[in-house]
Amino acid sequence: MYTFRLGARRQTGHLLRNGPASVKFGALFDTKSAPHGDTLEKLFRRIEPGQVQEVVSGMIETLIRNKMLYPYRLAGRWFVAAVDGTGVVSFEKRHCPFCLTRTRNGKTLYYHNVLEAKLVTENGFAFSLMSEFIENPGENPAKQNCELKAFYKFCERLKKRFKRLPILLTLDGLFAGGPTFELCRKNGWKFMTVLTDKDLKQVNNEFEALTGLQPENRLTFRTGKKAEIEQKYRWVDQISYLDSRKMEHTLNVIECLETKPDKDGKVQTTKFKWVTNYKVNSSNVFNLANQGGRDRWKVENEGFNVQKTGGYELEHAFSENETSAKIFYFLLQIAHTIFQLIEKGSLFKKAFGKGVGSAKNLAFRLLEAWRNARFSKEGFLERKQIQIRFDSS
Repeated sequence: MYTFRLGARRQTGHLLRNGPASVKFGALFDTKSAPHGDTLEKLFRRIEPGQVQEVVSGMIETLIRNKMLYPYRLAGRWFVAAVDGTGVVSFEKRHCPFCLTRTRNGKTLYYHNVLEAKLVTENGFAFSLMSEFIENPGENPAKQNCELKAFYKFCERLKKRFKRLPILLTLDGLFAGGPTFELCRKNGWKFMTVLTDKDLKQVNNEFEALTGLQPENRLTFRTGKKAEIEQKYRWVDQISYLDSRKMEHTLNVIECLETKPDKDGKVQTTKFKWVTNYKVNSSNVFNLANQGGRDRWKVENEGFNVQKTGGYELEHAFSENETSAKIFYFLLQIAHTIFQLIEKGSLFKKAFGKGVGSAKNLAFRLLEAWRNARFSKEGFLERKQIQIRFDSS
């Protein structure tokens, strides 16, 4: 349903339960036909979400163990994980005890959010590592759950599941604070967190005071196809920060002023700034900023945006049951992972040298092949060892 971008449960009945599609499903799973969408929804109510979460995490662990993602590590070691939250579904009436609520102009909205850690790479991969559903403990909590509170619980689960994985978390400014810095130190993780001029005043003031005394900590790069983008960097290491709990942290700050022409040819300058526990120097500042800090946007662009507007229908209510809805969410993440591997794999490039126009067209071709191409059971299940390489562009 998700891989073919069908958009709704009922579409499985219209498109996947008849003809060769049903025969192929039967050959794979030894059943008479593909199950009805309503049957799946009722079944998913009885499944433990953690079991399906393990499938999602296990898929990425397999890619890592097989060294398929090694070329995309930062500094040959760190896997970049972008953490961010997004809205999933919303309702005008409460549909479960765990809904988050927001009231404006006397009207209450009931909604569900999720916090995601996605492994992101330079070539555009955005694989779900782990998800944390942001829910209230009941209908009338003294205080609602939020993204920041969910993050602290989430980090414990992430560390337990990927105990030895060298992770660099790339985060937005919401997480720029002592508890995040301490969690990363305790877990052996690196972090790159957006630092605005309004946040961490002590750190910002130290940065401005010390950067003038360290002219050696400045570099200028030109990038882009025609070297039309100029990036000016300055950084300061070893800034002491005392948080609200009186815990001391040693932080480093990177600032990048990027100047480039816009669509109309007008030159625009944008400032980026991050706080990190990664030691910064002239040989790594460019990669830290672009592969670490700025790759955070991939969780939104290649991740959530694709899943919302690219046919996966992330914001569609595939079920109003809180357990079943989580299973559908995980299935979406599995489908998105598989589709990314297909889209950037060498087999696709070999079969469609000129491309297919868009990811939705590829999904359509897969759907038509599944529905109409005929295979014998033996031929369909025949196992062959093949090698697939990924597009690195």
